[in-house]
Amino acid sequence: MGLSSSGIGSGLDVDALVAKLMQAESAGPLASLQYKQQQLARRLEAFNKVSASVGSFQGVLTSLNNPSTFRALSASSSNKDILTGSAGSGAVPGKYKVNVTQLAQAQSLKTGGNASVTSTIGSGAPTTLTFQFGTVTGGNFGVNGSALGAAVAANGIGNGALTINGIAITTGTATRSASQLADAINAQSDKTGVIAKAGSTATADNLFAGFGAVNVAAGASYALSVGGVQLGAQTDSSSPVTAASIDATLGNAGTKAALAAANITVSGTAADGTLKFTAADGSNIVVTETVSGNVMGGIGRNSATPNTGSSLTATAGLTLTSKDGDQILIGGNNPASAGFTAGNVGSHIGSGFTLNGGQASGSVTLKAGDQSLQGIRDAINKANMGVTATIVSDGSSKPYHLVLTSNKTGESSAMKITVDGVDGQQGDPAIADLLSYDPAGTQKLTQTSGAQSTLVNMNGIEIKSDTTSVKDAIQGVTMDVSGVGSTTLTVTKDTAPISTAVNDFVKAYNELNKTINGLTAYNAETKSGAILQGDASVRSIQSQLRRQISSALESSGGKLTSLSQVGITFQRDGSLAVDSTKLNKAIDENFADIGGLFAAMGSTTDGLVSFDKSTKATKPGNYAINVTSMATQGKLTSAAPLGGSTTIAANTTWNITLNQTDPVTESKTQKIAIPAGTYTKTELASMLRAAINGNATFAGAGDTVETSVDDLGNLSISSSKYGSTSSLSISGASGTAVSDLFGSASPVKGSDVVGTIGGVAAIGNGQSLTAAPGSAAEGIQVSIKGGAAGERGTVSFSQGHAFQLTNLAATFIGKDSLLSSKTNGLNSNISEVKKKESTFNERMTVLEKRYRAQFTALDVALSSMQSTSAYLTQQLAALSANT
Repeated sequence: MGLSSSGIGSGLDVDALVAKLMQAESAGPLASLQYKQQQLARRLEAFNKVSASVGSFQGVLTSLNNPSTFRALSASSSNKDILTGSAGSGAVPGKYKVNVTQLAQAQSLKTGGNASVTSTIGSGAPTTLTFQFGTVTGGNFGVNGSALGAAVAANGIGNGALTINGIAITTGTATRSASQLADAINAQSDKTGVIAKAGSTATADNLFAGFGAVNVAAGASYALSVGGVQLGAQTDSSSPVTAASIDATLGNAGTKAALAAANITVSGTAADGTLKFTAADGSNIVVTETVSGNVMGGIGRNSATPNTGSSLTATAGLTLTSKDGDQILIGGNNPASAGFTAGNVGSHIGSGFTLNGGQASGSVTLKAGDQSLQGIRDAINKANMGVTATIVSDGSSKPYHLVLTSNKTGESSAMKITVDGVDGQQGDPAIADLLSYDPAGTQKLTQTSGAQSTLVNMNGIEIKSDTTSVKDAIQGVTMDVSGVGSTTLTVTKDTAPISTAVNDFVKAYNELNKTINGLTAYNAETKSGAILQGDASVRSIQSQLRRQISSALESSGGKLTSLSQVGITFQRDGSLAVDSTKLNKAIDENFADIGGLFAAMGSTTDGLVSFDKSTKATKPGNYAINVTSMATQGKLTSAAPLGGSTTIAANTTWNITLNQTDPVTESKTQKIAIPAGTYTKTELASMLRAAINGNATFAGAGDTVETSVDDLGNLSISSSKYGSTSSLSISGASGTAVSDLFGSASPVKGSDVVGTIGGVAAIGNGQSLTAAPGSAAEGIQVSIKGGAAGERGTVSFSQGHAFQLTNLAATFIGKDSLLSSKTNGLNSNISEVKKKESTFNERMTVLEKRYRAQFTALDVALSSMQSTSAYLTQQLAALSANT
């Protein structure tokens, strides 16, 4: 037998003996612990499957528990190139004819050309640019042409003489008046985007001043006509034509009718030299003196001055108006014959400007280093005032143009740019000459794109939107406009989300039911149960879900109270099934009520009271709302009515504190520059609102103001917020004093709404009223947006099946839930078994060490005895040999 241990020669296999002994010692207990651990792990895995399945089921309930699922409508357009639509809350089915005539766009202005982007413009004097936004009113954007010449009146305008925006205007020998030219231009308006209007034609103011009585020699004759209508005729045997006779003829009914037929009106008299003829439609007016023989007197001649006859044609000019406010490109081989000069033209003519108080204004001060095209661009963009500045090169000798574009579209976002100095000093005149822009006055910049709104006619109703997204023209419907033209928008009930949500719910429940059944089943053939067979907690989950699904609601706010009414029923195997026909019928006939069957729904009877939210603690029911006092805003109102106009001095700044906190937040007080100028009451209110709301710090914190002028002429500024956190105070810093506008008035602090819900005092916060804890309506929150104190109807609340199933599922999974307590217990048991296994293994290690020590000692003893035996054998052999 060979050695089994190093240095030991007994031949005893210690490792094998110890291994067999350890196997015998541990086989039973260790196997038992491992088996127990495996069983616990299987149960844990099974509970985790149930938990995951419940979680999936709860997740699917989200759609059914969302009120918007049951308000779904779809909006489809017959021409998606013109617009697309979407329907939301408040929409109702219907069909609408929509005609889009104009798309919203932003105003864009450009400077004249500059040779450099970095060269300083002007002397470098500190200069402030103030941007205000508003609506250009009246007038038109385009160009006034000069009156047509005598050659045109006689021979017309040659074809090819005029092009507008690259489109040739068809003219010819018959195009002799402003009226005819306007017709030719307007025939191409769809292509050019330009509308022409002929001015009024008028004869000279003094044409008939000093009209000499006509003398006719024997055989001679004289006749005077205007627009082909004879006003006087004389031969040697008739009465003379005089200023008085002309006035008498003009008084005749027949003459009046003939002139009216020629679109000619008359003003003044020949007797006092003020006689004037006008054609409002721009037709030419021809004044003719026809003479034969020896004639004295007439137009511009005394009675002794010979008259050989005359013909005078009065003409008018045109006004071209750009439909979209873009520059008009005039071209052709002879545009001067039409009264225009070739090139890009267009400016506001005879327009006004109304400030938009709803859009914040802003200012930026240009220091010496900022006064180049590049510096001005960067300063404007950094100030973030609602305007984007860029530099464009046109490749000419002075290629660089600063282009300013409003960040907002819509006609109320047109720009007015005022250039002022700093601290009472004059601003740099070169900057003023470059950037001053007032649609109602000086226009140093060129408008390349006009501010305009989207114009839509829907079922005969004119609608305007500042963007291409037209919201709530149809309640709850948004139209996204992309082109001009006509289409039909159809709003219909969208039942697909409801059907999908219901079928997903049934599928998810069946998956959960299948999971539970599979983990709790008993196999009669193998006479063995599944891992959770007999577990009361899992069976409890199944039974509670079935009970909830089968129950009828206490109050759903409608006709539907049970799921069976919409075709959801249990089958013999415990699964759910959907009768699609019954479901679709229920949706069609009860579209307004079906949401209450599934979701937690709230509604109010007062149109100025909105349901905001509820909580798990809210109980179904109808609760009366009574308002004791309405929420108010922090406000400052002038002590007396304002005068007809108010002048704000240059360099006026006010310190305005808005919605101050406790403790004080320094950023709640800001120094606001108030633009100088003379304002009407309405203009002043708009200007103050825009100036304050233009402060970036206020805007970033969501602090804004509203302004108004009441019927008596009192000016008010108020915080846009409501409630006890709403406050406002103003103090002057420089320029016009606050007291010049508000007198001795003091600001008032805002207050929260006060009232009851369900007869119990509710908690007011701004305009929100929340039902008190402990009341049946606990957790209901409504917003009182308007109206007056007193009874404000009711708020109704119902908890549908999906809402209750969601809450029920929450008791099965998650922290401190039924399944979490089971899995926590199993994890604890597994840890305990692992701990016992570890302890047992430690004990086996000690035992193995003892066994190994004992056998090693035995091995040593055996080796010693073997050595002794060998020695004795040798000695005995030697004795025998000697003997």
